[in-house]
Amino acid sequence: MLKKIGQLKKQILTGSLAAVMGLGAVTSTAAQAAEHNWRFANLYSRGTAFGEVYGNMAENIEKMSGGRISVKMMYAGEGVSTTGILGAVKSGLITMGAHFQPMNAGELPAGIVEVGLPGGTADVAKLSVLFHEDGWNEVLTRAYGEQGLVYLDPYIQPPVYLLTKKPINSVADFEGLKLRAPGAYGKFVRNLGASPVSMTWSEIYTGLATGVIDGSIGSNLIDHRDGNHVEVAKYMYRLPLAGAQVLPVVVNQKAWNKLPDDLKAIVKAATTIHAREQMTKSRLWEAEAIADMEAKGMKWSPEPSEADKAAWKKAGESLWDEYAKADKFSAELIEILKKQQ
Repeated sequence: MLKKIGQLKKQILTGSLAAVMGLGAVTSTAAQAAEHNWRFANLYSRGTAFGEVYGNMAENIEKMSGGRISVKMMYAGEGVSTTGILGAVKSGLITMGAHFQPMNAGELPAGIVEVGLPGGTADVAKLSVLFHEDGWNEVLTRAYGEQGLVYLDPYIQPPVYLLTKKPINSVADFEGLKLRAPGAYGKFVRNLGASPVSMTWSEIYTGLATGVIDGSIGSNLIDHRDGNHVEVAKYMYRLPLAGAQVLPVVVNQKAWNKLPDDLKAIVKAATTIHAREQMTKSRLWEAEAIADMEAKGMKWSPEPSEADKAAWKKAGESLWDEYAKADKFSAELIEILKKQQ
């Protein structure tokens, strides 16, 4: 395993650097009029930590292409809803998108497996091997390709936690709660007796403040901080719903086909750099987010009992086999995942 991980890291770094160095002559020339004008929609609002990382990716594509590709960054609420990103990229309304798979379960069932099912590993190294060595990238390339999309390097975000308005002292306290928990997360909390609600990230604060929901998952702890959710819900449950989240960047196939090979290499290299930035910065930001929220009154739930941990595990046990039945790509992903365990 360690040898595979070392080889993987070397391959990623070597590929990225080769693309950048090989195209250095392009990036060193004066910026020229854009040959390709792209629009890139992401999940986050302006001024948020992850929104900035997406902005960096857009800037890298422009700089590394010497201005041949112009990328207009579209943040949450700026023309395309979170639920509409995948469809907008498929239709060509926007060129590139970073979507949240649980919001598009009906359109792309394999995305629910891709993002990380409850009970999945929190080990970044294992996740990297799963995608780059064990075959997940190849399966997902076909799954997205059937929908007219080009699948680029996925990136890994920290674990998924639940923030609630009332303290959760045992799993019995989940009974009857209304929780923002889309996709597999929703089925997971339903197994604990809660009622899942699907809403976009930008709606969470208002939903909590008005009592429409009693709690919410964020894509990660940083999302809770950046959304100021702790102002209206102060209790964080200690057990994560998923050990990590893996999210993709996709491009409209027709727009991709218009790029010459050198520009395709540049976009891929910029995406690899983006994935690395997401991974390295998110852990630091997670620690900062916890400190910020604790300073504003956030409290962790009591340490779960062994019985609670067992109930938590059981709530996710049936989901893997259930999602394997969703479509052929989900079945392939689950089969590979089980072999890694």
